[in-house]
Parts: sequence; C-alpha cells; structure tokens
Amino acid sequence: MHPSLEQLENARSLALGDGRYYSTIVPGVMPIIGVQAPDTTSIEVRRWGADFLAETFASPTWAPEEKARLALTVLETLKLYLDTVQDRGVIKSAIQAAASIYPLVYRHIVSDRNDSHHWQLMLAIKSNILRQMDSAPSGVRICCVKFVQQVVLVQTPSVVDPRRSDPNDISLNLVPRDHPLMPYTSLEAEGQGLLDRLLGIIHGDHSDALLVTAVLNSLGTLIQRRPAVANKILTSVFNFNPLKLANAPMTSKNKVMMKSIERTTRSLLVNVIKRNPENPNNGRIHQFLETMHQRGRAALDETNRKRPAPVEPTDGLDPSKRMRLAAQPPGAGPSAAPAGPPPVAPLPPGPVSYRQLYTLNAEGNKAAFDVQMFQDPEQLLRILVPVLQSIDEVKLGHAINAVRSRYLALSKAAPNAAPAPATAPDDEDEYEPDFEPEDAEQVVNRLDGLSSTDNFPIPAAPLAPYKLPEVPPLTQQEVQVYGNLAVRQAFEMLAVAEEKEKSKTSKGGFNRLAASDFGRDAWITILSRLATRASAGLDDPDEGIKDEFVQEHAKGSLAISETVREGLLEYVMKDWKKRLDIAISWLNEEWYNDTVMAESARMAAKANNVNGNASRVVTHAPKSNYQTWALRLLDRIIVIVEYTDKILLRLLSEMPALDHEILRRIKKMAEDPERIDLACMVLQYLYMFRPPVRDLVVEVLTELWRENDRAKPSAAKWLNRWNPAVLQEEANGTAGNGGEVKMENGVGKESANGAFGVKAAL
Repeated sequence: MHPSLEQLENARSLALGDGRYYSTIVPGVMPIIGVQAPDTTSIEVRRWGADFLAETFASPTWAPEEKARLALTVLETLKLYLDTVQDRGVIKSAIQAAASIYPLVYRHIVSDRNDSHHWQLMLAIKSNILRQMDSAPSGVRICCVKFVQQVVLVQTPSVVDPRRSDPNDISLNLVPRDHPLMPYTSLEAEGQGLLDRLLGIIHGDHSDALLVTAVLNSLGTLIQRRPAVANKILTSVFNFNPLKLANAPMTSKNKVMMKSIERTTRSLLVNVIKRNPENPNNGRIHQFLETMHQRGRAALDETNRKRPAPVEPTDGLDPSKRMRLAAQPPGAGPSAAPAGPPPVAPLPPGPVSYRQLYTLNAEGNKAAFDVQMFQDPEQLLRILVPVLQSIDEVKLGHAINAVRSRYLALSKAAPNAAPAPATAPDDEDEYEPDFEPEDAEQVVNRLDGLSSTDNFPIPAAPLAPYKLPEVPPLTQQEVQVYGNLAVRQAFEMLAVAEEKEKSKTSKGGFNRLAASDFGRDAWITILSRLATRASAGLDDPDEGIKDEFVQEHAKGSLAISETVREGLLEYVMKDWKKRLDIAISWLNEEWYNDTVMAESARMAAKANNVNGNASRVVTHAPKSNYQTWALRLLDRIIVIVEYTDKILLRLLSEMPALDHEILRRIKKMAEDPERIDLACMVLQYLYMFRPPVRDLVVEVLTELWRENDRAKPSAAKWLNRWNPAVLQEEANGTAGNGGEVKMENGVGKESANGAFGVKAAL
C-alpha cells in the first residue's frame, strides 16, 4: 500500500470512530485529494478521496452546521472529479457525495442571497449528473437516481404541520418568492420534471432491473415525506407493469430480473400501507398486489410448470393404452395374464358382525384403530380426504366385489337374518358360507336375479310427508338492516361496473327496460326507480290504512327509499362533474313519479266527488320528493362550484322543473364576488332557452339587482333588456312599492306553478 494511502486510511478510521474529527480531517486531506493536488496524483488517491467525501457527508455523527460549512469547500473538487476523471468508481462516489451535499448548499443559498459563486458550482454539478443519467453505465445511473431523488425532495413543497415541524426538512417552502438566485416557479417545475423522469424509467425498458429497482426504492421516501406528489407516484405505480419481461424470451436472467422487480414493487406498496393504514388508496393497493400476484403466478406456471411434449413409444404402443387396446407388450408370451384380485380372508364361523363383514385383511389391524382419539373433526377430515384421494380404483372395485360376495353368501345362508352384532349368542345355527370371492360379472348377474323387495325392503306403513318448518317473520329492525345491506351492495356493484355503450336499438324514456346491459346506466335506472316507484302511494294520507302490520311495512319501504336517495346523492357528490348525467336521470325519475302521483290524487279526488264521498276528498297534496332532493343536491353543489364550472348550466337546463326556490340558489351563489358572472350566465341561459321560466328568471334577477350591490352592474345589463321598468322605477324613486307588488306577483306565479313546478317546466 502507498504510504500516503496508509496515512489517509488511518485518518479515515479515526473519523469513523468519532465523528467530531471530520471537521478537522476534511480540511487536512483536501490538499491531497482536491483541486490543489498535483496532476500526477494517482487514480487510487482520487478514488479514495471520492469515497471519503461520499462517506463523510452521508454520516449522521457530526454536527449539521459544520457539515454545511465544509460542503461549500468541496464543490470544486466534486466538479473536477465529474469533469476530468474517467474512472467509474470516482464518478459514482462523487455523485453520491453531491446527493448528500445538495440540500446543504440549497439551504445555504436560501439564507445567503448574494452567494452566487457556490450556487453556480452546484448547478454545474447538477447539470453534469443529469446528462449522465441517460447514457452512463448502469452503476453510475443508479447513483444518478439517488441524486435526482434528493433534488425532487428539496424542490417539492412539503406539508407544513406546526405540531410536528422538522427543522432538518429542507423543501421548497424555505425559498421566498422574490429570491434572486432561486426562482420559486423554476425550482418547482424542475422538481416535477425530474420526478417524471424517474417515473419514466419504470415504464421504460426493463432490461436493466437494477436501475428499475433503484427507482422503486427511491419512490418510497418521496411518498412518505412529500404527500403533495404521493398520489401522482401511486397512480404511476398502478399503471406500471412489473412483469413486462414475461413477454420476452424467458431465460434464467429474465426470470431473476422479473422476480426482483416484482418483489421490490410489492415491498414499496406494503410499506405504504404500513406507514398510513388510513390511506384512501389502500384498497387500490391491495387490488394491484393481488393482480400482480396472479399475473406473476400465471407467468411462472407458463414458463416453469409447462409439461414437455410426450415422447412417442418406440414399439408403437403407449403403455397407458395397452389395457384399452388389449395389446401385449413386446416380449410377453400368450400365457401372460393380468393379475387377479388379492386373496380375501374368510369369515369366521358363527354370527358375523358388520365390522367382520367389511374387514378384508387377515390381520385386521386397521379395524382396531380407535377414531375417537380425534377430538377435532377438522383434523380427521384433513387426514381422510388425502387418503381417499390416493385409493386405487381397481383395488377399490375388487374390495367392493368381495364385500358383495360375502353379503350375498350370508343372505343365501340365512334369508331372514341380518348380520348380528359382535355379542350374538353362541346357540344360533352355524352356517358355512361360500367364502370364495366372485368376480364383478357374477355379482351383477346375481343381483339382477333378485327381486326389488329382496334388495330394498319396502316398509309396511307409508312415510309421512315431510314439511320444512316455516321461517319466522322478520322484525321491523331486521327488515331495515337487510334493506340497507341490499342497497349498500347495489352501490358497491355500481362503483365497479364498467361503462358500456348503449345499444342503438334500445328504447329510451320512462318506459325503457331497466338492467338491459348490466352496466352503470342500468344500475342507476334500477336504483332511481327503486327509490321513486317502490314506495309510491304508501305515504298517501287518504288511504285509510288501519292495519298496523301494513303500516309498519309501509314505513320500512319508505325508509329504504330514503336510504337509496341518500346513497344516490352521496354517489353523485363524490365526483359531481363526471356523474352529472346520473343526477339528471335521477331527478327526472323523481319528477315523473311526483307528477304521476299528483295526477292519481287528482283523479281519486274527482272520483270521490262524483260518487258523493265528500268526506274522503284529498285535502293534502302528495309529498314532493323532487323538490326536496333537487334543493338538497343544489345546496351541496353550490358550495363547491367554482366560477369556471360552466357545467352547472347543463344541470339547470336539463332539470325537469324549475321554480323560485331553485333559482334562489343561483342568487345565493352570487354572494361570492367571483361567481357573480357565472350566476348571471346561468340566468341568461335559462331566459334564452327555457321560455316557460322567463318570468321567474326576471324576478330572481330583480332580487339580485336590489339585494347585491356587487352584482348590480351585471344584473342591470340584462334587466335593461328584459325588464327596463325596474330600472326606471328605481331611477324615479318608486322602487319600494313596485318591488312589493312584483314580489307579490312572483309569489302568485310560484303558487300557480304547483307543488312541483310542473307548469313552469312544461
């Protein structure tokens, strides 16, 4: 070993023993390994220097302040290593040292805005490393992945939690917006771009499994420490195929690489679940892991467990087909015959028990086995099932024939006697049955000769009919629980149903067939009609129902209908922009059902008047479910709608009925200054394309102009075209009386539209 290397190793060992010596050893070795070193410095010394710097700045045993101060002094050395040295070991260690130094220099530049020299050195090192990330050898690219991980960590905003603030967490939150050397937007964009480069590696070529596994290992830290990009990373991993090499020729090398990538992916996702058990993506993670396991097993079954092609026999006869073809193998003489059944022990003289009848071996050692020693029936099943599966069918057939022969011989000797128990008296007639077993053909012929009454005695008395016990009636609580369970399962099936293209020949409208294609639309139709039509008429006050049982069932049906409506509302609000068609279909079903029920009530009232039953005239209108749930849906949407969400126009334009209460929600939305233009746009659209509600639109627009000062310019623009009298009255000072008259007329028009706003929509 070179003397200088021996001295350097001694200094390195001293620093490893006590981290406090790093602050004195690093300045001492820099003239030997740094830019001040002579050009004749051997490659071994430079390799030692790069390894020492990577080990030094990755060590947690010395103070971060000293580490940040000395990091500025080694930037030129690292730049020299990366620009001039061609040794792969030096480059790898230099990149690892740069990965540890980058956060330190980053925090220093945040606090010192005028230190452009060191920041330019760091940017030059970063550019050199990023250039080598795509073209360098595999080992160097893995080190580049580590550096890119640190850059993404530093240049990505973190979640600020005052209760658990980490002073050592260096992120984009430390950079002020007006920093002269570090533009906030540029750093953020670069961090997102480098993250995309990392994710692009796992979706690219998998011929370098070490690089892919290195990227997967780096993503775990990003998911844990940067929740802002966690969903983006998990989405990319869900679209990642760790078994891409299964499509390539399945060599031993490809098998090892595929297994390595699969296990690394599984370890990444399992650790995500362990760190955050309440993560909403855990369900997708479990599904992805199960799918990956099944695909991996299928790939291995196809490659490792595939049976080779059968070898053709040389003699022209397959040994497994010799019995079927009745052919003799070569070399076998005509005297060769199949082996017969094994000899069966004869029955003892005297009465025979069932155990002796079914015992075929002479020793009878298995008959003495006591099965009562198995206390657990499951344990006995685990033993019996493999034993039964391993029984030879030929031997089983011989044993059955032997037992049949014994039974026939005993029946012939004593026709009126059955096999006696083992404790039969000794004074009964002894008999000597024929213990010679018969073959299968003889046994079948003998059984055919017997009458049906000899084989299966018919009892003298007929059997009584068997009737299953009646199921006890469900209680109201059980009906409610099972109903809610059915509704929840229906929504679970709706969540996983795939979108299917509607048939061109399918009929639309309210009379269309539900569940014709078993897709999402079919389930929406079923659920909406279950909510609207299943309980129609059960809550009418004129039914005169007195039976308590019927009333309880009516209440249960209504409760289930409300449960379905609540489920539909929550399902729509989870992604209301994409599921707006579901909301419109549901509201149309509600409006149609309310209209039909109102017409039925009107016809029933008319019939009662004609028949003279004035006492049974309906005095209460049916409950308007459409009005109730349309307002609830709008109240939920108005809170979260943004001024750019013009899709709200579609909802209001396709709702079957509009009234003053619904349009008042638009006026409520205009209280937000950012959404005034959207509210006026909605009212303008309704005025232009829904003429029946023009009067309501003008009333709401007038109220908006009078009550909201910020909305006056936008509202006055359309009032000047549609109802200039309001502006003229305001200018003449008579807006108060006119407003009161207008409101009275508005209320009159609203009541004229009916409970459901049917006339306004028609």
